Amino acid sequence: MKLLTLLSLLSVATAFGVSPHPVQQKAGGALNKPSSAFRKDSSVSSPLFRDPTKVRGGAVPGWAAYNDALDKHPLTAKACTSLVGWALGDLLAQIFITGGPFDMKRFITLSAFGFLYHGPSGHYFYNWLDSKVKGSDGKSVFMKVAFDQIVWCPIFMTVFFTYLGLVNGDSFSAIGEKIKHDLLPACQGSWKVWPIVHAVNFRFISSKHRLVFINGVQVAFNMFLSLIGSK
Repeated sequence: MKLLTLLSLLSVATAFGVSPHPVQQKAGGALNKPSSAFRKDSSVSSPLFRDPTKVRGGAVPGWAAYNDALDKHPLTAKACTSLVGWALGDLLAQIFITGGPFDMKRFITLSAFGFLYHGPSGHYFYNWLDSKVKGSDGKSVFMKVAFDQIVWCPIFMTVFFTYLGLVNGDSFSAIGEKIKHDLLPACQGSWKVWPIVHAVNFRFISSKHRLVFINGVQVAFNMFLSLIGSK
């Protein structure tokens, strides 16, 4: 699980560091022939870089359109981002960990949770947290991570288990027992992963991109949540 999380963190962080290198044009309209990416004097670092005037988002197709959606419809964009993150997390958990017949009800239930709660609540919570604790210096990052893990994490996990119980038709007493039994292990699992992830998040990632970064890493963590939530 830790390996999956670290790989997700590296891949998502890399995506945020991509910068496009447009094709250079000579006088008279002729295009410069791209030089080899292996030469020291090369101005082209990879053939994967695209001309941003032709492909929106430069090296990441659709990235500019996604940013437009974050600016114009942030709540909807983040809800859809979390839907994808939770859907992918449970899909991978069912394929590679639990095995057996695919549980469509569980898949839809967890995907809906990402759309209905994780995305919207994350939108409001992180905007509020950034407004109360400004800056990305060491002290500010520490305060944000501490508040996220000590206060927000137990609240989030409680809502998660309550939601699953209501969807499954459990009684409130059964939901209470589930929370009593699994809340601490779920939080302990979070504390092993998210402090370092959020340290990167609060230090380097802009406010509007927090949820896409979190969901990129959370694909691995959601595999853990889908397992503990389905016990």
